[in-house]
Amino acid sequence: MTPKHASNLLARACACAGAGIALALSGCAVGPNYHPPARPAQDGYTPEALPAQTASTGVAGPGGEAQRFELGRDLPGQWWTLFGSARLDALIEQAMASYPDIATQQAALREARENVRAEEGNFLPQLAGTGFAERYQESGAEVFPGFPNFISNIFQANVQVSYTFDIFGKERRTVEGLQAQALYQSFVLEASYLTLTSNVVSEAIQLASVRAQIAATREIIALEERQLSVVQRRYELGTQTRADILQQQSNLAAGRATLPPLQQQLAQAEHQLALLTGRSPRDATPVELDLADLKLPQDLPVSLPSSLVAQRPDIREQAAVVHQMSAQIGIATANMLPQLTLTSTSLGNASGNVATLAESSSGVWSLAGSITAPLFQGGALLAKRRAAIAAYDQAISQYRLVVLQAFQSVADTLTALENDAEALGAQRDALETAQASLELTERQYAVGAVDFVTLLAAQQSYQQARLNYVRALASRYTDTVTLFQALGGGWWHRKDPGTLPGPAAENPAPRPQL
Repeated sequence: MTPKHASNLLARACACAGAGIALALSGCAVGPNYHPPARPAQDGYTPEALPAQTASTGVAGPGGEAQRFELGRDLPGQWWTLFGSARLDALIEQAMASYPDIATQQAALREARENVRAEEGNFLPQLAGTGFAERYQESGAEVFPGFPNFISNIFQANVQVSYTFDIFGKERRTVEGLQAQALYQSFVLEASYLTLTSNVVSEAIQLASVRAQIAATREIIALEERQLSVVQRRYELGTQTRADILQQQSNLAAGRATLPPLQQQLAQAEHQLALLTGRSPRDATPVELDLADLKLPQDLPVSLPSSLVAQRPDIREQAAVVHQMSAQIGIATANMLPQLTLTSTSLGNASGNVATLAESSSGVWSLAGSITAPLFQGGALLAKRRAAIAAYDQAISQYRLVVLQAFQSVADTLTALENDAEALGAQRDALETAQASLELTERQYAVGAVDFVTLLAAQQSYQQARLNYVRALASRYTDTVTLFQALGGGWWHRKDPGTLPGPAAENPAPRPQL
């Protein structure tokens, strides 16, 4: 066989395999065709209509503004910029670039995509080139007695082609499942971004809140120290008792005892921010951030429920799982059907001399195929198909649960924001009342109009009101972050969305119903 004849034969073999590929790809793939779950038709999250805005807090300054709900509007990709803090933006940028879990999920996504590419290679014929050389001595006595021994050489070079025809779509369903796995991993990465950015902003707010509580506690301690000096002078003048001094000292000690736990909370928030930005606590730069540095977002985009299911990464993750399980039904079904394989198409040359290996008389070829059909597997294949269907039903039910939980988290946060505004207004009133009461009681105590117990009660009321106000103010910021996280974080509007399909690419279909 000449090289030209060999190439012609190889071309025919590849053409036959190509025709088989076309036949396989034009055939039907057994099992259900996946359809994205239908989007819900509801237009709200709570039984009552969403108010146009939160209640007015009556608080002047950052954090006291009313917040307006804009139903049907999307979040921006960099939603954290709505808090108007350059320091916060820098923390987010560093976290997204340095947090190790992001690199982990990025590598997992690359792995999933390469697995898809590897599996897609099975759609093409598999070619392998082999070379073989052997030299051996044979006994001349096998020819006739007295014949001398002789040495033989064998040289072979050939190309082997094999191909499995995807008649019933097993390979297509396998690739479909791996593509769904890659999409799942894409949204795991997006969920990691969303969790990271939300945690950074929440920890920054926590740090600023604790710092404000520490400042308030130190002012309260200074107030208690001044009051102790007054009591001691009065004791020296004979108008106060030793018991009054001990009581004020106890009050001062109790105030000082609240400071170390707050300092520990501050240290923990700093350490957590160091971790989230990819640094050890020892190497982290202290974060100088106060609540006054943050702007409370006044316009709150609130996606419709029908859009939410295409925006939240956790819902899209579970939808990809449903897709995977749908493909597994097709694979299990195809395993019950016959499989046609071009097991070996081999062509090449063989000769006892390297010099004659390329001559036409040295040509060799072989062609083999097989068809395999399961005849009796003890019910294993049917059971595996039923198991795949059950796994699909399980994924559908889990999808419904994830959607309901998402709606709950949005509803909880929307009502929390309304209640936060009312709580902040109430805490403002309580603080102003406690401060006015303390100032009046101090003046009355100075002229002897009230006793020390009355002064002590006024001090304690003011202390608690001051701390409660700071916590209520921080809650408005934290719950705003929670809302942005519950709505999916606006990943589809980010500057670096990669190749992820946005919510508009999700084609609604009639099943499953929520």
